[in-house]
Amino acid sequence: MKIALLDSGIGLLAAAAAVRRARPDADLVLSSDPGGMPWGPRTADDITGRALACARAAARYGPDALIVACNTASVHALPVLRAELEPAVPVVGTVPAVKPAAAGGGSVAVWATPATTGSPYQRRLIADFGGGAEITEVPCHGLADAVESGDTGAVDAAVAAAAALTPRGVRAVVLGCTHYELVADRIRAALAAEGAPGPALYGSAAAVAAQALRRTGLAPDPQAAPTGGLTVLLGGRPAGLPRPARSYAEGRLLAEAGSGAVRAAG
Repeated sequence: MKIALLDSGIGLLAAAAAVRRARPDADLVLSSDPGGMPWGPRTADDITGRALACARAAARYGPDALIVACNTASVHALPVLRAELEPAVPVVGTVPAVKPAAAGGGSVAVWATPATTGSPYQRRLIADFGGGAEITEVPCHGLADAVESGDTGAVDAAVAAAAALTPRGVRAVVLGCTHYELVADRIRAALAAEGAPGPALYGSAAAVAAQALRRTGLAPDPQAAPTGGLTVLLGGRPAGLPRPARSYAEGRLLAEAGSGAVRAAG
């Protein structure tokens, strides 16, 4: 079994690690566009073109499914990607976890990039799935870029700025950018009240990994032999995992699990 993932940068690590945990025997193809990152401020046509280039590069490796591990690309490029690849390769998009986060009611914050915050797409998600929850949209200036570079000081500064915009006592936080899941512990710590646990965080990685497995007709098997290989494509070319990826637990998991079967240029 082979699962491909695409994103502008290393935000795909969270979903890739979720697939690896569920199926250690699955080969992974990670296709990203570091030269074009971030995609959020780009036009819809540009985002679609870049996502399609990443998908085509991954498709050359014969995946059984493709995860679009990027909220922005899922909004703009999903129909085009599905038209080109399906039914041969099922395409699984990523949607911020507003629905499960709002199910418990109360105060909910949606952390997202400035380009997504307040966008018609996010407002529709909140209107459709927000239920009776009191939802606050929080723009996270510079957080995705800081995560991408592995700059812990910049990450902490961006997380602190977003935390200051988040209502006190918030019950749940939706991580509306896949990059944010890589620093979930830092986000939780920044939002934790003194002597109390932080809010529940809702990401998308586990859900999209599970959906990709369903689309391939395979069940999770965390005890499977860890034989899955790892292929990394940067701008369509074989490469190694970007150095910042190893700053995160998800990146280290992928590097270690795939160390015996990494297909890279060096």
